[in-house]
Amino acid sequence: MAKNFEDLMKLAKARSPKKVSVAQAGDEDVLLSIKMAVEEGVVSPILVGNKEEIETIAKEIDLDLTDIEIIDEKDKVLATRKATELVSTGKASVLMKGLIDTSIIMKQVLDKEIGLRTDKLISHVAIFDIDSYHKIFCVTDAAMNIAPTLEQKKGIIENAVDLLESLNIKNPKVAALAAKEKVSPKMEATVHAKELADMNKNGDIKNCIVDGPFALDNAVSKESAKIKGIESEVAGDADILLAPDIEAGNVLYKSLTFLGGAKSAGIIIGAKAPIILTSRADDEEAKLHSIVLATLMVD
Repeated sequence: MAKNFEDLMKLAKARSPKKVSVAQAGDEDVLLSIKMAVEEGVVSPILVGNKEEIETIAKEIDLDLTDIEIIDEKDKVLATRKATELVSTGKASVLMKGLIDTSIIMKQVLDKEIGLRTDKLISHVAIFDIDSYHKIFCVTDAAMNIAPTLEQKKGIIENAVDLLESLNIKNPKVAALAAKEKVSPKMEATVHAKELADMNKNGDIKNCIVDGPFALDNAVSKESAKIKGIESEVAGDADILLAPDIEAGNVLYKSLTFLGGAKSAGIIIGAKAPIILTSRADDEEAKLHSIVLATLMVD
């Protein structure tokens, strides 16, 4: 079972390199992360975008393009479309966002003609490795689903469970987060948490243990849960933190990264292939971790 990003890298390096299609690849940060992933032997990229810009940046960062395919397309939307089509036709296994707005790449992903949409919910899952917690864990959904319904939260959990299974983490513990530990009809997150826990007990959500509602401290601290008299397999040992909405998920994600100093990785799943949608604020290491995570999801 992977316990940190070093373990994830070892898992990825033990497998064959995956084809990653980079949409609008003419960006220094993106190409730096691609360079690191190539040097680690985990990807074989296809760079789509302005070839002249890509070659200029590659020279500046000492990225050897000898064995890397470049598809020259100066129009940003067309470059993104071509990159997406490479994945939908099976020529690449992972789609990565380059210097393009998220809305543009997701429009191509959802396109009925060349897109990657399935009947599953598409959601964002972020993995964190932080010194203050005893194992890696994930936060979902911090970027895609704004105010998920009960059924959408079920799909978000199922996507996160699929991801953790690809990391050899079996039967993960899911903490449905809220502002308090008791169910209150006035707080939808607490009601949803209890319903999700019941769905898990009834077999409607499989291959994991779901419990809640939990305030964050009870989900990650056994001592805190004990003080409040909470008895649960999940309390203090959560693998998956299910956010009640996108605001809570996004704040938690960025708090862990920018205030907590956590190492992070994030991908979009639920489509035909993993999608790497890193933020401009993410450093090269975070982008590399996201690439590694996506390649592991392929298998």
